[in-house]
This record gives sequence, structure tokens and C-alpha cells, in this order.
Amino acid sequence: MSIEIRVPTLPESVADATLINWHKQAGDTIQKDENLVDLETDKVVLEVPAPVSGILSEIIAQDGSTVKDGDLLATISTDSEAVSEDSPSTGKTNEASASDIPLSPAVRRIIFENDLDPSLISGTGKGGRLTKSDVQDYLDQNISPKPTVMQKASPEPQVEETRQVELTVTSSTKIDSSRARPEQRVPMTRLRAKVAERLLQAQQNAAMLTTFNEVNMQSVIELRKQYQERFTAKHGVKLGFMSFFIKASIEALKRFPAINASIDGQDIIYHGYYDVGIAVASPRGLIVPVLRDADQLDFAGIEKNIVDFGEKSKAGTLSYEELNGGTFTITNGGIFGSMLSTPILNPPQCAILGMHAITERPVVENGEIVIRPVMYLALSYDHRLVDGRDAVQFLVSIKEGLESPAHLLLNI
Repeated sequence: MSIEIRVPTLPESVADATLINWHKQAGDTIQKDENLVDLETDKVVLEVPAPVSGILSEIIAQDGSTVKDGDLLATISTDSEAVSEDSPSTGKTNEASASDIPLSPAVRRIIFENDLDPSLISGTGKGGRLTKSDVQDYLDQNISPKPTVMQKASPEPQVEETRQVELTVTSSTKIDSSRARPEQRVPMTRLRAKVAERLLQAQQNAAMLTTFNEVNMQSVIELRKQYQERFTAKHGVKLGFMSFFIKASIEALKRFPAINASIDGQDIIYHGYYDVGIAVASPRGLIVPVLRDADQLDFAGIEKNIVDFGEKSKAGTLSYEELNGGTFTITNGGIFGSMLSTPILNPPQCAILGMHAITERPVVENGEIVIRPVMYLALSYDHRLVDGRDAVQFLVSIKEGLESPAHLLLNI
């Protein structure tokens, strides 16, 4: 009996997906629920499991192809004569093959693009799983680029179907031919292409403006230091800075509802809920998981969700639902050392808050110069909907909440 494997129903608003790579080859024995192929959409990587045990008889859609809902990917043969639940894959030894090793989509993509054998790499993750840093360390230690000298009369190089990165060196009488001048050409990922599209859309379709302020973080730092051990012992998660910023932002959004709104054609949609997006740098690029109904969460709930987002982003397991929507976004360039920036809107949202590095600076207090930990804040907003006065007062409200965190705890 032949069973068809088709593209599963894609998330709403996702028209198609790119087939990243197969984990089995035609003729291999497969087990039910074993991941066969990865499909990359604009936001997430979807795994397609085997519906039954059998033999992968034919692969229809090849690596790199674009597929849509219901497209035929492959067929599985379930003939009893050809299938044995305990038999190894056709042509395989009892040793683990590259496709038998459990890998996250992010790790699997690096291995595929560099044509690596994961069985040769030592894993340091939980249960010996390979992490992105394990693969990167292996590449740094074992892979060295070998440039190919191209003669002037040589024909143009063909694009390899395996999407290998080709390094080329151009000869010229004006350039020392003994010195390599490598270049890399790699296909843009779906996520990177989508990020580029949305950022360009934000700049072209919104009257974007940014206002700045600074906040004295002394009170928040002292509060965290005073209660960190008790907080961690009770809730099993550390008390970070982001929960304070989310709480302060929500209180400010309640005072200035236009900043929690969005424009839809000629209409303004005022959202009566607070879904806060948190920009995260993942191995695949910039993603924004959404903390839904953030106003209903306490500090511990916010911190647990943030930790969960971080772990899922590294493993590439964030769902489409966790990345969809949002009424307001916070991005923290300070973790990378950014002193000041102008964040770009996340359409269709009309505002985004930028956090930056905390630096000790001279501050005047009660007529005296003292040293305080100061962070610069930036609020980018769509001036079509948000007036400058509201934007400035919104940022002042966040500043006041952070400099007097008791206001956040007492809801005053």
C-alpha cells in the first residue's frame, strides 16, 4: 500500500513554504512520527513527521523547492514484505546515521548548508544533543575555506543544487594574484527576506519619528539585588530587567491608548488588550515572540515566559501562534552594548520601545553631582496616529515607573 505525504495546513496568512532538507533518502526505512523533512515559512520551521512506518519509496519535492498547502512531498510504501518495524534503514549499518540523530531545525540547517556529518560532532546539550555552538566550534576547528582561482576565460560557475557556498578569487594585473580575495554567495532565508520586507514597509508606509529620554536605573537595580535570592528560590527564575519595562510599558499604554492602537486603512483599531512583542535575536534572525495578555501576568509569569521564548528561539521551536500578532513591541539592544538607537516599527503596530546599555554617568541630584546607572530609552512611533505630546509623555510615564518601581507594584 502506498501512502502520500503532503504539505500540512500552513499557518494563516502563510502562502507557501520552502523545503529546507530531507532527513531520509528514497529507499530508507522510516518509523511512524519520525521527522522526515523541514519546511521553512516566513517565521517558523515546520517539521513533517511520517504518518506511518514503512519505506520512503519516492521523493517528489526536492530540497530548496517552494511548496503550498496539500502539495505532494513523497510516498511511503507499507507493504508487509518490505517493512519490518525493527529493521534498520536500507543500506545502513547498526551505527547511527546522520538522519537518526535528533537535531533542532536551527542546528539541522547549519549541518545541511555545510554538508556535515552530525555523528562526528560531540554534543554538549541536554542528553548529548548538538547545539548551534557545538556545530560552529566544529566548523571553526575542522573546516577551512579553499578558494578556487578563476581564469579570465573561464565560464561562469554553475549554481550547485546542494547550495554549497563557493569561494572564488578574481585574478587581475593590478592585484597580487597570490592573495586570496574570497566571496560568499548564499541564499537569503525566508525569515531574513520577510524581516527585510517588513522593515522596508515600515519606513515607506509610516510617518516614523523617534523621541528619547533617560532613566535612572538605581532603584530597579537595588530592588533586584535586595530580593533576587528570594525571588529565584520561590519562582525558579531570576528577576530580570525586562519584567520591569513590560510592567512600566503596560501602565503607560493604559494612560495613552493611541500608542496601543494600529491603523487599518482609514480606520483606527484601539486594542483593549496588551500583547507585548519582545524582539529576540535567534540563529535564524530577528524574531518577535508575543507575550499575550501581559497585563494579567505578575513579574514571575513575565520572566518565565521570557526564559521560555529564549530557549525556544535557540532551538528553533517557536510556534507560529507565538510569533503572530502583538500590539506593542520592546527591543533591547543594550544586551549587545548599544548606547542609543532608533528602533523601526513592527507593522501594523504604531510604536516600539528601545532599551539600551546601562552605563554609569554623572547625574545632578539635590544640587550635587553623583554617579548613577543610566539607560537611554527610545520610542519610535507612527506620527499619523500618535501626537508628539503623547509620545513624549508616554516615555516620561515609563521613566517615572522605573525610577519609582513602587508605583508598578502598588498600581498607582
